[in-house]
Amino acid sequence: MIGSIRRECIDHVVVFGERHLRHVLLSYKDYYNATRTHLSLNKDAPVPRGVERVGNIVCRPILGGLHHQYGRM
Repeated sequence: MIGSIRRECIDHVVVFGERHLRHVLLSYKDYYNATRTHLSLNKDAPVPRGVERVGNIVCRPILGGLHHQYGRM
């Protein structure tokens, strides 16, 4: 977990203080636990989601565009 935080988040963000670091880490925690795919879960997220077959694909930036979540609307 610590390696993932460092490689996928902190190494790419300029932190401007303790409050900003807390915000970045909380945002990453939400992304990691709800959206990010995990190999140990067969490339699924910890919070399973259904397959969306109809609709336009929309990109939602996470952590200021460092990561993205794609879904259908």
